[in-house]
Amino acid sequence: MKAYEIGASGGIDALKMVERATPKPGHGQVLVRIRATSLNYRDLIIAKGGLGKREKSLMPLSDGAGEVAEVGPGVTRVRAGDRVAPIFTQSWIGGDVGRNRPTALGGEIDGVLAEYVVLDQDGLVHFPEHLSFEEAATLPCAAVTAWNALITVGQLKAGDTVLVMGTGGVSIFALQFSRMTGARVVATSSSDAKLARLRELGATEAINYKTTPEWGKRAFELTGRGVDHVVEVGGAGTLANSFEAVRMGGRISLIGLLTGFGGEFNPLAVLFKSVCFQGIRVGSREMFEAMNRAIDAAQMRPVIDRTFDFAQAPDAYRYLESGAHFGKVCIRV
Repeated sequence: MKAYEIGASGGIDALKMVERATPKPGHGQVLVRIRATSLNYRDLIIAKGGLGKREKSLMPLSDGAGEVAEVGPGVTRVRAGDRVAPIFTQSWIGGDVGRNRPTALGGEIDGVLAEYVVLDQDGLVHFPEHLSFEEAATLPCAAVTAWNALITVGQLKAGDTVLVMGTGGVSIFALQFSRMTGARVVATSSSDAKLARLRELGATEAINYKTTPEWGKRAFELTGRGVDHVVEVGGAGTLANSFEAVRMGGRISLIGLLTGFGGEFNPLAVLFKSVCFQGIRVGSREMFEAMNRAIDAAQMRPVIDRTFDFAQAPDAYRYLESGAHFGKVCIRV
């Protein structure tokens, strides 16, 4: 089979197509023919060695979708021909994330940028029938992260206000789930054209953070009392504005580090506003399955910016790196 490996160092240029023996499923395992994958900002960080030095090459990407090609002995959850997607952390079925082994695809263990992968039956979910393979491939990391932040731990309800940043996968899924729930959305971007598209998707208010550097204060003014939930994907460079935007007793879900890893954090902002400030590490299989039921009921479709062919995988990485995308960047396998 064809697969991609990324070296222990070298960035995107270290991403190479290789040939591997097609794996065979063992007891409780499933051979999945991958049909599509999608990229997350995490994949860029890993490619550049930002999450620590690796000792050997890695098959990258956590997010994919395909069909069951073969099942091993003892498999009961799926059968040949089923359309499935892997869960991000293969050992996290439910409960507390801290009780699970480090099994995140495309980081701690090999990922899904290959024609075939073998996974444990417990690490797979069926996805909604109305979704294509490309659409389903966007779900395991970005969508589950947004779902966990807003629905599972955020307990989002109709009438709440959510602030989302930019036009990456997590932010757009957060917008879509917010609108499904009946919540209002304040969206930010540096592009007026992208802000117009966010309004088309249902954003109530749109703020250009380049022309309005104090966008947190503006979000607070627009809502009158501050937003209920901030889906924080920027990190150190955006936290000050997020604390300006959130209401007293509101919630900030820290998800991304688009502005980098450094910076200082003043805990007084948490104390004075009595803010719930929580890191979100994707989600469990139980969350993924609950999210899929909601997507199915609403017939919601993920937003895909562009799909690359398998041979163009490095180009897909570079396109994501450019920041030009609106929604998800996919690779057809």
